[in-house]
Amino acid sequence: MAIGRLNIDHFYAVIPAGGAGTRLWPLSRQAEPKFLRDLTGNGRSLLQETYDRLLPLVGNRFLVVTGQAHVDAVLDQLPALRGGGVVAEPTPRDSMAAIGLAAAMLEQHDPDAVMGSFAADHVITHAKKFTEAVHTAVEVAHDGWLVTIGIQPTFPSAAYGYIRQTEPLEDHPGVFHVGEFVEKPSVEVAQGYLASGAFRWNAGMFVVRPTVLLDLLAESDPDFAQALRDLAAKPEIDEEAWGALPKIPLDNAVAEPAAAAGKVVVVPAGFGWDDVGDFDSLATLLDAALTVDNEGPTVLGDASLVRSINASGLVVPNSGRTIAVIGVEEIVVVDTPDAVLVTTRANAQDVKHLVANLKADGAGLT
Repeated sequence: MAIGRLNIDHFYAVIPAGGAGTRLWPLSRQAEPKFLRDLTGNGRSLLQETYDRLLPLVGNRFLVVTGQAHVDAVLDQLPALRGGGVVAEPTPRDSMAAIGLAAAMLEQHDPDAVMGSFAADHVITHAKKFTEAVHTAVEVAHDGWLVTIGIQPTFPSAAYGYIRQTEPLEDHPGVFHVGEFVEKPSVEVAQGYLASGAFRWNAGMFVVRPTVLLDLLAESDPDFAQALRDLAAKPEIDEEAWGALPKIPLDNAVAEPAAAAGKVVVVPAGFGWDDVGDFDSLATLLDAALTVDNEGPTVLGDASLVRSINASGLVVPNSGRTIAVIGVEEIVVVDTPDAVLVTTRANAQDVKHLVANLKADGAGLT
């Protein structure tokens, strides 16, 4: 295997691009989910940033797996992928089906392939550290491991899953066996995780040989693995067969049982990472990027539309109207042409419940 400083031989980037990002409503909608939005203010969507980050590592070896409704928008943003770089899911079947289909396609296309799965809607800083972690992960994946990249936690988050690392992996310095994957804990439990030094945030980044991934899936669900291989062998996706696939995340279907069997390792990484899970997270991300300490709320968009007195928080002017906030702390205001959200950073996680209510009412705003 020839690994240069950047482009890695036979390495493919798989980008699952799904989900509506309901905690970022009304900015993120089913028709235009968060991965298609510019949430960092740099003129590139989260999907485009993900592509830019991986391009030096894989060249043109991309598979973006997205819903049929978003194929045109994805290709508009990533025109270099026209001609086979985007795979359309007939219906959402969660990450195991999406990533597993990509694995089955790559298994047939390139027997020497190693694939890396990276979400379309995450923000990563310190690109050099990211590149170094991916290089290490690819080297280890060639030895037949399911490799995950674990993020150094910076605070006891109850919004993230965790990876418990155990003993070092022989012949690969700085890489560790995974004892278990842990679902989102309480803040108190997360504090203990940070104090132990043995836990990393689970960012859902996996690097693996396609055949290894599918064979691990086959250990617990051989029919699922075979169905994915059968789907990949056909020129077009059989919608009926696709709809019959289990709806389950990759973590539950493969990563957790494989970790219990001692078949998963983690590359600890120190790059900055954020899944931009809600408006509190977005505000923190934007605040960290500011080079000038401005008074008033942080603004994503045209700051000339925002007027404030003794106020803080996040304001997103997205309708062209002027927004005025007075005497409120840590407020969140998101103004779009057909809906306005007013909440606080502390209650940002609850936006998803509001969206669920809107769906139940048939309001047509989601």
